[in-house]
Amino acid sequence: MELNLFLSMLGFLWVTAITPGPNNMLLTTSVANFGFMRSLWLMIGILLGMQSILLLVAFGVGSLLLVYPSLHLILKILGSLYLLWLAWKVASAAYEKLETDEVPTKPMQLYQGWLLQFLNPKAWLMALGAVVSFSLAGDRYSTSIVAIAVGILVVNIIAGMIWLGFGTVIGRLLHSKKAWIIFNVSMGVLTAASVLLIWY
Repeated sequence: MELNLFLSMLGFLWVTAITPGPNNMLLTTSVANFGFMRSLWLMIGILLGMQSILLLVAFGVGSLLLVYPSLHLILKILGSLYLLWLAWKVASAAYEKLETDEVPTKPMQLYQGWLLQFLNPKAWLMALGAVVSFSLAGDRYSTSIVAIAVGILVVNIIAGMIWLGFGTVIGRLLHSKKAWIIFNVSMGVLTAASVLLIWY
């Protein structure tokens, strides 16, 4: 995978991984209630679940791309449109109060974090968006999927550690409507900018 495409993919994955969603809300709640170390199993489960979904998406979409290489251009166009739509949704997201007051009885286990991904629309959209927009056609497809898998792993580890390490601080910061708007508009602009690099 070319460096500019890989960096664009990392930008897309980063925005998807770091923005508030089910995984990050659970990590924030877990670290607020049980501490950093006891929340690591949840993060590991999330990482494994994301890789599982990526493989499911890659093999399904990948087999079509290998049989019909012309579909790759169509999927790239659709992927770009999806990224622009996602950019708009992120930038215009309504303010939501992040709740971390409800105390569960025990931290979520690894298998629960893994299973959660199969019910998490954001996880499916992240994997689908990455494969559709950043995979390469023909014999370079498998290599590009490995690059996507590495990218997803890296950004999810970094984003997960941030939400674990600073979960309560981030939660407090995003209680401000102004901070929420600035954060989401910035992430939306970065998502939209990643579309340009797909076609470079």
